[in-house]
Amino acid sequence: MSGGIKTGICSYGMSGKLFHAPFIHAHPGYELTAIVERHNQDSKERYPDAKLYRSVAELCADKELRLIVVNTPTYLHYEQAKMVLEAGKNMVIEKPFAVTTKEAEELTALAEKNKLFISVYQNRRYDGDFRAVKEVLQQGWLGEIREAEIRYDRYRPSYGGKPHKEGDMRGAGIIYDLSPHLVDQAIQLFGFPKALFADLVKMRDDVAVPDYFELLFYYDRSRVRLKATCIARESTYAYTIHGMKGSFLQQRSDMQEQQLQAGTKPSLESWCPAPAATDGLLHTEINGEVIRKETMSTPGNYMGYYDDVYKALTGQGPNPVPPADGINNMRIIDAALESMASKKIIQLQ
Repeated sequence: MSGGIKTGICSYGMSGKLFHAPFIHAHPGYELTAIVERHNQDSKERYPDAKLYRSVAELCADKELRLIVVNTPTYLHYEQAKMVLEAGKNMVIEKPFAVTTKEAEELTALAEKNKLFISVYQNRRYDGDFRAVKEVLQQGWLGEIREAEIRYDRYRPSYGGKPHKEGDMRGAGIIYDLSPHLVDQAIQLFGFPKALFADLVKMRDDVAVPDYFELLFYYDRSRVRLKATCIARESTYAYTIHGMKGSFLQQRSDMQEQQLQAGTKPSLESWCPAPAATDGLLHTEINGEVIRKETMSTPGNYMGYYDDVYKALTGQGPNPVPPADGINNMRIIDAALESMASKKIIQLQ
């Protein structure tokens, strides 16, 4: 949109093509002004009016830009986010916020000093399946929660060819790639844990870093497990929640990523189809009546994130994912690595 918030994207890899450019381009409050591609010019096919830059430094030097999306590999986040903030630009940054808590805190302090906006891109808050879980908990249908498990299963039995994700690089590994989603959702649902214990292991021979994790969060009277693996050819429920009155099981059924890969254009209105079949199971007691029924989630919409960012930048609402949320995520990752190294429970508060 001409006249919208002029926005630049630091990379046109998968995240740029699927999760950022289509939403910025389709939202009436933004203008997709510039995109960085170091060698190619693939973005010109879909976004011919966007400027093409060859480096993040060139992007940051564009005086027109008001917002920059840092969606490059994790090991570059701190360096490039600092560059963006020093150029006086507001920023959306992919998860994880940085590689360490210290880096995330330094970036937050720099943004506060320069009176700039940072939001951490946590799109999974806008998944239909997660929102189904959130709704059940908000309704109180399960009673006091005692146990929960959130998992992210993939089947990738061999090295995927990306050293910044599975090679021996800073910020590589499943604990940086997938745990930020699960950690963020757990904190959203149950609050920040009092302590944690972590188990990380390398299950595939051809990767350099752990490709499995299990995190156990300790609360006063409840426990929450977060698990991710790359060797689950057959997956199970992604969310398993047990309360004193009942249980809720929810599959990972959100179809937005698949729809985006197929070329579907997102919008502020509902654009992603609902699951093809029931994807949840609720077994509990409501008003004295025991019920056990299959449920179906409603479609999510990642446009909600960019709409919330727009409202925050224009003074109409809060930051959907403030830097403090990103810092808390990094605290968990740092503690998980410490727990794995020491084989001990790490106190968090």
